[in-house]
Amino acid sequence: MPRLCLCVNQVARLRKYNKSREPDPVDVAIAAEVAGIDGIVAQLREDRSDITDRDVHILKEVVKTHFNLAVPLKEELVKKTIKVLPDMVTLMPPVSDDAAAGSSLDVVSNYEYVEDSAAALRANNVVVSVFIDPDSQQIRAAAKAEVDYVQLNTTPIAGFEDLNSMSDYIERLRATAIAANKLGLGISMGGGLNYQNLREFGDLSFVEEINVGRAILSRAVLVGIGQAIGQMKALVRNGGNGM
Repeated sequence: MPRLCLCVNQVARLRKYNKSREPDPVDVAIAAEVAGIDGIVAQLREDRSDITDRDVHILKEVVKTHFNLAVPLKEELVKKTIKVLPDMVTLMPPVSDDAAAGSSLDVVSNYEYVEDSAAALRANNVVVSVFIDPDSQQIRAAAKAEVDYVQLNTTPIAGFEDLNSMSDYIERLRATAIAANKLGLGISMGGGLNYQNLREFGDLSFVEEINVGRAILSRAVLVGIGQAIGQMKALVRNGGNGM
């Protein structure tokens, strides 16, 4: 069964909107672990628009499951992750504005930088992932750069208006995952996943980690964090047929 990880950036955005110390993404991460989540994801942006350096350092100390820190492919942030030493680092596209939200890292165009960053992180026993489109060229470049995982971008799924388009993209994800597995890469996926579209995936045996944020946190407002996580884990465990 894939590891289900909760992204806590939305909590930090609400905190910023409130101009307060609450809600605290650290508190939510702790509650999520108590409720059975398998890992915590936080994305540290260049402008620190939601998750802060303080959050990252405290999450590193309190998360007992699996801590995945996502950062743009920038020298300053790669160096910071080496100081923090999370369990995993996911390299994102080097952009900071919301207009680029959901965009993928082009490993082919940034190959040398990815290769050097991956080598530096792996030398410090940090697992390295890259957030990419389901594309064969990206997969081959990632394998050549010696990253450990590829996180396949599922963000487009949330925008499809018909099941045929969604099914086509899911099949593309599946084919890319099979190719990545043959090259020795671990596979995760994230972006735009929710309780509805996850049902369309069926067998998830090709995926090792699923990252979800907004959907779980939104449902938690209605039913509580424990039930929201339990319902999502049931879907993951049963290949989209849970709850």
